Amino acid sequence: MGVRLGRGFGWLWSAYAVSTGGTWIAFGAFPLIAVGVLHSSAFAVSLLGAAGPAVAAVVAFSLGPWVERRAKRPVMIAMDLIRFVAMASVPIAYALGLLSYGQLLVVSVVSGTASIAFTAASGAYLKHLVRSDHLLVANGRFEATSWVATAAGPPLGGALIGLLGPVITVLADALSFLLSALGVLRIRGGDVAAPRNRSTRLRGADLLTGWRFILRDRVLKRLFLNSILVSGLIMATVPLLSVLLLGQYHFPAWQYGLAFGIPALGGFVGARLSARLVNRYGRHRVMIVSGWLRSLFPLGLAFVRPGIAGLLTVIIVEGLLITCMGIFNPIYATERLQRTPADRTAQVLSTWSALSRLLQAALMVVWGMLATLTSPLTAITVSGVLLLATPLLLPKR
Repeated sequence: MGVRLGRGFGWLWSAYAVSTGGTWIAFGAFPLIAVGVLHSSAFAVSLLGAAGPAVAAVVAFSLGPWVERRAKRPVMIAMDLIRFVAMASVPIAYALGLLSYGQLLVVSVVSGTASIAFTAASGAYLKHLVRSDHLLVANGRFEATSWVATAAGPPLGGALIGLLGPVITVLADALSFLLSALGVLRIRGGDVAAPRNRSTRLRGADLLTGWRFILRDRVLKRLFLNSILVSGLIMATVPLLSVLLLGQYHFPAWQYGLAFGIPALGGFVGARLSARLVNRYGRHRVMIVSGWLRSLFPLGLAFVRPGIAGLLTVIIVEGLLITCMGIFNPIYATERLQRTPADRTAQVLSTWSALSRLLQAALMVVWGMLATLTSPLTAITVSGVLLLATPLLLPKR
């Protein structure tokens, strides 16, 4: 699509690209630091992966009204700087010999909270910055960038870890947030903030405004339930697939990297096709078809076996799944923005993100227990079967 979205969008897109790239380069660095540097137990590493994001989601849930009532660019810059300071504290503490497990946990909570607030502010600002009929193209570009970072970031991060260690990748992630803040700072023009009555203080009921708005809108409610269940069931199997491929089937590290790197390119292709497919077949039809397909393909992981055949199965299944996600995600993100008024956007987005992360953390724990009682392959299969029912929650015409 040859749509010109303006210089302001270009800076926002650049900020997103650099911070997302830094995050994926540092993907897995905290568990490696916990194990290799701090000699933490397996339970402590699992706690770091689940508790940090879960606590961040609880804290961020209360930030929606605060973000809503403030100009969005300063909020984005502040959240980037908070993430920069939090991440930069890790290599500094390591250099001084003061790094601890508790600091990793705190950094995980702080950076996760700031990420949710940044996402809420950037979504609300995108709605202000880009015309409504161009939002699908804009969301498609964000989605494509995300999948490119997903494909390229972990291999680059793995090479960087091999050469310089995991602490350096955390420093690279910190610098990416600083560059993101500078990119947002370059945006010129107006801003957006919900009207604020200075005589009225923030009330506890205001924290549920985003949740109430989602429930009142039948389309948003169905999209919300569908999206958080699909993402939760898929994310619950990611650690189990790692255990299955690396622990039981003894895939070499390079094959494991290929199994997740190559399919991510399908997300880029899907995101680039999304707007074209909508223009040709209509938004609702493309959303329904891609929504059904992304729920069908994960069941193919039940047939993963050792060897090259198993590797090809994972690449094909994940590639088809992620391509459908690349098509679906910009459409649902656009639908969500267009159905939400400007003075509720940040609260809806923060509520959406926080509850999604909480459910993901909970399902990871549940599926970990299920895999312990049965096997990783059985737990992955159960997730695939349950996903078959999730398209029933997609909105009707």
